[in-house]
Amino acid sequence: MSTTTPTGGKVYTDASSALTGLLRDNMTIMSGGFGLCGIPEHSIIALKESGIKGLTIISNNCGVDDFGLGILLKDRQIAKMISSYVGENKTFETQYLNKELEIEFNPQGTLAERVRAGGAGIPAFFTKTGVGTIVAEGKELREFNGETYVMETGLTADLAIVKAWKGDKAGNLIFRKTARNFNPMMAMAGKVTVAEVEELVEIGELEANDIHTPGIFVQRIFVGKNFEKRIEQRTVRKAA
Repeated sequence: MSTTTPTGGKVYTDASSALTGLLRDNMTIMSGGFGLCGIPEHSIIALKESGIKGLTIISNNCGVDDFGLGILLKDRQIAKMISSYVGENKTFETQYLNKELEIEFNPQGTLAERVRAGGAGIPAFFTKTGVGTIVAEGKELREFNGETYVMETGLTADLAIVKAWKGDKAGNLIFRKTARNFNPMMAMAGKVTVAEVEELVEIGELEANDIHTPGIFVQRIFVGKNFEKRIEQRTVRKAA
């Protein structure tokens, strides 16, 4: 973990420098975003270039074949995915069917709550989602008020990589629209959190009431250049 100060010591020049000293084989990494929206694309590229392998990745999905987390699959750097939706990635499908990739599927709300719980220091919780299905197999069931619930455990990671719209040099973050899906809670659940932002401002410039993630949860921050912000399935209305 980097040594930081409240006067800007968290700021790094790029993804590669921000991840220096944090990476190793077989580690667990949380990656924020939803689909291709709000993903830490520069950090993912840096992970690819590092060559680390045997990774357990916690993410709602795994990008597409040639972008986002999909590029780590292509190089066979991922050993296990803890995810909710994986329908946009043929490489994912192939590796899973060939038993080259382990998958732990979660209902989407359950995955979000597992991450939030981990960041809040809650080791486990009970939910009705998945009761009576394969999701509940091997898990503790308990009855509350006449209803059956399944126990799910909180999730944490060695490293969380997130993407925000704005940040300041103390690590305070503001996310934009659907980029708030998974990014804020993952920032809380990583032992070390690296944030890439579109705009970095001085401490005190962000309105306190607008901050989604306090800087205490962010250890390193950098400005990403030329975000691609790809769209998975472009749908446009036909001209009248």
